[in-house]
Amino acid sequence: MRTRRSTRSRTRTSLYGLLLGLLLGAGLLPASAATAADNGTWGVFPTPAAGAAMTDRAYFFHQGAAGTSLGDSVTILNSSDRELTFQVFATDAVNTPAGGAFALLPVETKPKDVGAWITLAPETASTVTVPAKGRKDIPFTVKVPADATPGDHVGGIVALGTAVEGVQKEGKVQVGVKRSVGARLYFRVPGPVTAGLSVEDVRVTRSAPLLPWVKDARATVSYTLVNRGNVVVEPRVALTAEGLFGREVLNRPARDLKLTLLPGARIELTEPWPDAPQSDWVTVRVTAGAAAHPDLVARSETDFLAVPWPAVGLFLVLAGAAVTWWVLRRRRRTAGDQEQPAPDLVRTH
Repeated sequence: MRTRRSTRSRTRTSLYGLLLGLLLGAGLLPASAATAADNGTWGVFPTPAAGAAMTDRAYFFHQGAAGTSLGDSVTILNSSDRELTFQVFATDAVNTPAGGAFALLPVETKPKDVGAWITLAPETASTVTVPAKGRKDIPFTVKVPADATPGDHVGGIVALGTAVEGVQKEGKVQVGVKRSVGARLYFRVPGPVTAGLSVEDVRVTRSAPLLPWVKDARATVSYTLVNRGNVVVEPRVALTAEGLFGREVLNRPARDLKLTLLPGARIELTEPWPDAPQSDWVTVRVTAGAAAHPDLVARSETDFLAVPWPAVGLFLVLAGAAVTWWVLRRRRRTAGDQEQPAPDLVRTH
């Protein structure tokens, strides 16, 4: 068995392969309502004030102008009955391309944004050991570059367990699996901020039963959401569709997607449509917005022709067979007429 080492580019930390799939909650929420980063064995939290609950702050929220510095502390809480050793590092956040889940880049990927602004205490240069039922507070500093762009910069501080907790097979190679937990860090650089959102690449794929209207046709609406602003957005999406003459065939009111779309992120989403039209000319429209930005509205649409192709194909096959039978029958009849002897001619005087 080969174990992936956290100091190389081969550490397995999540279901996303190259990403730490840290699904840490629905989005940018007040600290009191946020979900803490804890896997039941250890947790990573902003260090609470003296006398405050450990989960008083679930995420880091900071603001600082370009060229300034500020300090904070992260706490690793060990809830197990044995001491645990971690590699602790700061990194950038991303949205996974499919589905848009919040994720933190793995240790082998060098951060380029807020993760690169963070300097952890020297004790994290190698590994950090936390005693059983104990905690470790680790100070850190955020130094904002002089050329930092205004808007939101999102990352996190991660505690990656050094113990191999499982084995996963990749081809012919067995790879050791390690777990990680990270606390989100939201940092805003003051200046002009713009919320931007676009809907792109709307498309529909569908499947129809062999016999139309015996069973429902099914479809899937796919689309891409892009955050074109410099602040995080929690998108809301509505889905509507109209058939011929403006007939409404689908109406799903705006609803929260329960995700945080980071600046510059592009994600692909899908919507199942279990009772799609069997036969119609349909216009599907996707409209996106955000509750925190009432004036932010983006929409895109696409048309598709709903035809019960299996039934049409079956009809064409049957029609072709009928035509073939008729032609062959006509040919046999004509050939039979040509084979009959001509009648004798009698001349009369």
